[in-house]
Amino acid sequence: MSSVSARAFADNLRWIERQVAAARDFVEDTDPDALVALAVGGLSLLAAFGGFLLVSELTVVPFVLFVAATGYGWIYHQELTARAVSLAMTVASILVLGLILVFIFIEAWPVFRYSSGELFGVTIPGLRLFTALEWSPVSGQVYSLAPMIHGTVMVTLVATAVAGPLGVAAALFISEVAPKAVREFVKPGVEILAGIPSIVYGFIGFTVLSPWASGQFDLVGQGTYLFVGAVVGLMALPTVVSVAEDALASVPEQMKSGSLALGTTDWQTMTTITLPAAFSGVSAAVLLGVGRAIGETMAATVMLRNSPQFPEPLYNVFYGYETLTSLIAANYGEADGFQLSALFAAGVVLFVTVLFLSVGSQLIERRMQRKLGGSE
Repeated sequence: MSSVSARAFADNLRWIERQVAAARDFVEDTDPDALVALAVGGLSLLAAFGGFLLVSELTVVPFVLFVAATGYGWIYHQELTARAVSLAMTVASILVLGLILVFIFIEAWPVFRYSSGELFGVTIPGLRLFTALEWSPVSGQVYSLAPMIHGTVMVTLVATAVAGPLGVAAALFISEVAPKAVREFVKPGVEILAGIPSIVYGFIGFTVLSPWASGQFDLVGQGTYLFVGAVVGLMALPTVVSVAEDALASVPEQMKSGSLALGTTDWQTMTTITLPAAFSGVSAAVLLGVGRAIGETMAATVMLRNSPQFPEPLYNVFYGYETLTSLIAANYGEADGFQLSALFAAGVVLFVTVLFLSVGSQLIERRMQRKLGGSE
């Protein structure tokens, strides 16, 4: 064993010893009735979750026992119970997320196996889902997600081009330029946009933007990636503004004051000090907005043609056919067999993409916090 591996093993062993010692001290310092309440509550919650998965009629029994144990602990051991319930809810959230991921992968696996292809002599499950050019579930039994992935990318690029610059500019205005009275009016107004249902955006786009685009650009029918992306970009705007404004506000005031003291203007301070210092957080805000755009369903379903094909040429944003989300929304009611499995495969692509974007934005934001905190 190398010295690095031995040192890492020793560090892990010491960490385990510390956790065991902390657990032992916790048991010794805690009242026995509190430990009993925690044990009963934890076991009953686990039993209730198991009963829920098994669709058992007796699920209510352990759930009532969990509520009773939690109520008793809240009355007599409030702080300990609050910590235990918070931990249980966190674990439950992670477990539900994992179960969703496992479920959609299991449901999508038949079409991945059916659409296997060979690459350099190696069989790759699902290869034809991304290399074929046609979605023909009835006649050809071909389930290609490539046209819908292309549509999703086109809408996302347009939405990012709308939400990114507008969101960062609005966040910069709110954080650095606007007076307090204006800030208290503008920021809630922007965040109200997040509360408007997506179907409302889609309906306005379908009844106002799409007919106007058809007349102005001599389009046959309605639905363009350009205007769907613009609508989705407006929907993602509150996310970008909120997160980017928090990142800009977290820049230490001493950095800005020092820059102004050297004779720079407010604009120079914002562009050379504030934005570069908060770049990680602003990037995270844009990534979250991109995730919002990728997962948008109703606006795309209402405004696009819902026809799985490529535009000609591929970069033509003045025609819009289908995205992954609109494919699922338009077909889930009548799909079965491999077609239903292909819809789950589309869900897998969306889930994994948004998951990576969310994790990436969190890592970028954490890097910004460490940088501004002076730890690196």
